Amino acid sequence: MSNPKKSTIEVQGTAITILSRPQGDYISLTDMVRNFEGGGALIEQWLKSKDTILFLGAWERMHNPDFNSLEFEGIRNEAGRNSFFLSAKSWIERTHAKGLVASAGRYGGTFAHNDIAFELGSWLSPEFKLYLIKEFQRLKDGENRRLSLAWNLNRTLSKLNYRIHTDATNGGIVVKPSFKIGSLIGDHAVLQREMPVPVWGRVERAQRDLAGVGGGTELDLACR
Repeated sequence: MSNPKKSTIEVQGTAITILSRPQGDYISLTDMVRNFEGGGALIEQWLKSKDTILFLGAWERMHNPDFNSLEFEGIRNEAGRNSFFLSAKSWIERTHAKGLVASAGRYGGTFAHNDIAFELGSWLSPEFKLYLIKEFQRLKDGENRRLSLAWNLNRTLSKLNYRIHTDATNGGIVVKPSFKIGSLIGDHAVLQREMPVPVWGRVERAQRDLAGVGGGTELDLACR
């Protein structure tokens, strides 16, 4: 199983880790509370609230078919009492919850699906929540732009390979798809917005062409 993709955003001077998992984006609650008075204990205080338990239960029922509703009912009945205590780890183990993740190691700490993390943000500070959503959305918008650029680049290269193959076939020469991107171009490459993007590679026969990429950037290909 591959490690989740890790990103970081900054919210009011606090660096907050985000892990992209198959189930969605999970935001570090441990990072969120770091610069608030009370620190890590705030997560457990938040979990003591009956409103929090009701929200978590509603989220799990909506997104998690393995959620233990019977165990949840027992927790809900206890929530709000002075003696009630619930850690993230206990919540996960007892209800088979997927909205919270508590782990040690390289990506250690308590993480929550962004829906749930935003709820903690409201509990901490409405202003903090608004900045958290703003920076999270900025991160996702940047990822979408990079994915769009990568798709346009791959589409252009496919068309170019087809043209090279067709030209060679019409000339009586049989060739394999010819253009290969340089090894430094690949998944998760970081591209700066509105700046020229140099792309290089190799072709199997002399060929020079210009093609539009991403709405105007020129791609210059030459023989190896």
